[in-house]
Amino acid sequence: MSEKPWLAHYDDGVPAHIDYPEITLVEMFEQTARKYPDSPCTIFKGAVIAYKEMDEITDRLAAGFASIGLQKGDRVGLLVPNTPQFVMAYFAVMKAGGIVVATNPLYTGREIIHQANDAGMKAMVVMTNFYEKVRAIKDQTKLETLVVTNLKETLPPLLRVLFTLAKEKKGGFRVDALGPGDVWMQDLISQHTPAERPKIDLSPDDTAVFQYTGGTTGVSKGAVAMHRGIVANSYQIDGWLTECEDGKEVVLMAIPLYHAYGMIVGMTFGVKTGASLVMVPDPRDTKDVLENLQKYRATIYPGVPAMYNAINNHPDVLSGKYDVTSIKACISGSAPLLRETKETFERLTKGKLFEGYGLSETTVATHCNPLLGVNKTGSIGLPFPDVECKVVDLDDGTTELEAEEVGEIIIKGPQVMKGYHNMPTETANSLRDGWLYTGDIGYMDEEGYFYIVDRKKELIKPGGFQVWPREVEEVLATHPAILEAGVAGIPDAHSGEAVKAWVVLKPGESITVDELRDFCKENLAAYKVPKEVVFMDQLPRTNVGKILRRELVRMHQETN
Repeated sequence: MSEKPWLAHYDDGVPAHIDYPEITLVEMFEQTARKYPDSPCTIFKGAVIAYKEMDEITDRLAAGFASIGLQKGDRVGLLVPNTPQFVMAYFAVMKAGGIVVATNPLYTGREIIHQANDAGMKAMVVMTNFYEKVRAIKDQTKLETLVVTNLKETLPPLLRVLFTLAKEKKGGFRVDALGPGDVWMQDLISQHTPAERPKIDLSPDDTAVFQYTGGTTGVSKGAVAMHRGIVANSYQIDGWLTECEDGKEVVLMAIPLYHAYGMIVGMTFGVKTGASLVMVPDPRDTKDVLENLQKYRATIYPGVPAMYNAINNHPDVLSGKYDVTSIKACISGSAPLLRETKETFERLTKGKLFEGYGLSETTVATHCNPLLGVNKTGSIGLPFPDVECKVVDLDDGTTELEAEEVGEIIIKGPQVMKGYHNMPTETANSLRDGWLYTGDIGYMDEEGYFYIVDRKKELIKPGGFQVWPREVEEVLATHPAILEAGVAGIPDAHSGEAVKAWVVLKPGESITVDELRDFCKENLAAYKVPKEVVFMDQLPRTNVGKILRRELVRMHQETN
């Protein structure tokens, strides 16, 4: 693959190589603030914060962070949904020399304790509706300070009043008094001036973010991302989207910012290009997504297939109530993009929806289908500029395979992580001779398009055969009665491991287990046919739409 056949299929204008500037994320943000001072940085429920104003706010907040003892290298958690406060805290932490650790707002107290202690967080920025949960476990961590912010602080004046009267207490956002040592974020901003911002010697090789993996296949690990890696990935995405214009795009920010995907493909790419970031706190609130899309004429919408399907099937979209034709480009990630989803969305929006691929260990994005060129169904696309990628033998991990041969995908590029925080063994297993071993099984075709078959850890081996869960799921998804399906391996006394399917039917549809197995027998080798089938109302998923196969296995173990 040293010939890089994918380069021949890049869109016109996409460079094979990018000269990345030697800058930090802070400098990248400040460059945009100087270039587009009056352009909206964030838009939230009608309230606009321009880049110049956001630059000043983050200077003030950085000074506030320094006043509570934050020093270079200290880790700060962000337990904040998609609101302007996330952007404020993200860049202010870095201006103060800190490292961002974005935390899933859906985490339980136990999960927050684990992440806070694993990362060694010194402080955490917390939205008020999560404050009591974090306050209750604070003494089980090394957290010294909780920096608390209320949703209403960035709402327009009238909505702020209405929120205070109708939703603040009911939604759990009202906090009457803070615990010892905790502070209001608004006070840190108002009580300091930009001139008080600490003078920090920050370099591109300094750590910017601990990005915790989703934990879908085991223990969540903190991937250490440097400033240069996130800057490089932001430039790569910008170079890929040749139809987008600096200072003119509107990014619909519904994909969670605590996830690397939303953080980089949405926020830092948007900041790099001077785009307006329209904040949507709940990606499952399709009505809010549609209203923001229409009102602000969003042009870029990073998301996952489930989000695009929600728009495709929304009655108000189908009736023409919402105009969604402002969309130019949507990169879909985190789950396979089906042809039907892509074609329906593109017909409705007149924009382009194309599948990409990335990992927390690679800042995020490494591959993408072309914006204008050939999109191959089932393919994660072509490697980004400056990304080297090859497929190696599953057994020895070194022998490079030919096109169409299935093995483990390994990657080298400027956005690859430094390693896992405090996990030298895991780091050594994943990073070998400069290559990141992704754990994803796949292949490359003759033209340089890559395909994911499945996760290495989720391979099912009934009687010594190899079964990829994704292949069985894709066959099940073609049955007209099935809405979605999840597949995983379960212990089996006879064959060691057996294939089991968890199936959600479309409303009003019915099918028996025997009928479903007969359907699979027509489309799969006998050893791939699910031995057991369970019907469910819904499948367990991560917040970005990935099926939690290990959760399905856990459910099986609990009932057997």
